[in-house]
Amino acid sequence: MSGVLVVAETRRGELRDVSLELISAGLSVKDAAGGRLAVAVIDHEPERFAQPLSIEGVDELLLVRTPGEHFEAHVAARALEELIAAEHPSLVVLGHTIDSLGFGPAVAARGGLGFASDVTSLSWADGPVVGRGAYGDKLVSELEFPGKECTLVMVRAGTFEPAAAGSATVPTRVVEMALDGVAVAEHVGFEEVQDTGVDITKAPFLFSIGRGVDDKDDIPRFEALAERFGATLSVSRPLVDAGWMPSARQVGQSGKTVKPRVYLALGISGAVQHLAGMRTAETIIAVNTDPEAPIFSVADYGAVADLFEVADELEQALD
Repeated sequence: MSGVLVVAETRRGELRDVSLELISAGLSVKDAAGGRLAVAVIDHEPERFAQPLSIEGVDELLLVRTPGEHFEAHVAARALEELIAAEHPSLVVLGHTIDSLGFGPAVAARGGLGFASDVTSLSWADGPVVGRGAYGDKLVSELEFPGKECTLVMVRAGTFEPAAAGSATVPTRVVEMALDGVAVAEHVGFEEVQDTGVDITKAPFLFSIGRGVDDKDDIPRFEALAERFGATLSVSRPLVDAGWMPSARQVGQSGKTVKPRVYLALGISGAVQHLAGMRTAETIIAVNTDPEAPIFSVADYGAVADLFEVADELEQALD
């Protein structure tokens, strides 16, 4: 078909949020890639997701029925390989997620496709051009795939704004496949990951602290200040590396990509990997003692000041 093939993600009867982000990513390069975008649903009952995936700009929904109710990597791999062989997309877009990591790289390797994981930007110039972290996320590299008729990219969740679900009428096509007997694993049950009670990717206001907080004992003060503002506390990588805060609170390329309405950064210099995780926030306010701190390059408002003095002022203003 040329164009873009997006693989939606489902789990336990629900459409995962990342699916709408992947469609946005595909739409951003659709015209350059050939002017057609198809979304594949590989699921035991794929038709139940047709309505939320009927999005403006999607040309067709491809429904692939799996023999089992639960996700199985080998089944998804076979289904995607057959879709690529039948549809001939120039670009395949998956999420950089636990499920897709179980089959996406294998499909790319067996098919000799262009491949990139943990993608944080996507564009087109005679083929796909992707951005991703390099050298331990200290840099952002751009990759191209010359000579590859098809490239598979895995996009980091939270990088693209989700498309509006169910906003159009999109034709659907059932794709028949012989998938019985492909599965090699037996599903024995689910074990829920421990819930930290915090999802910084959904917070509208993030109060973020970094290396400038040089004592673990100061963190409760900023937690309390964030709570008084109605904000969620987040951190940069050094505080997680020091063991002072859990990784669920980390913003950045090696943490979470966030898009809050307001991002207040105290004592964060703004290394490349941190900026990659928050630069699309609607309003960025930065406080740092270094006037040359990189975070000021993306900030809407900035103050060259000591974060503790700013915290004192904020506390006084709230009293």
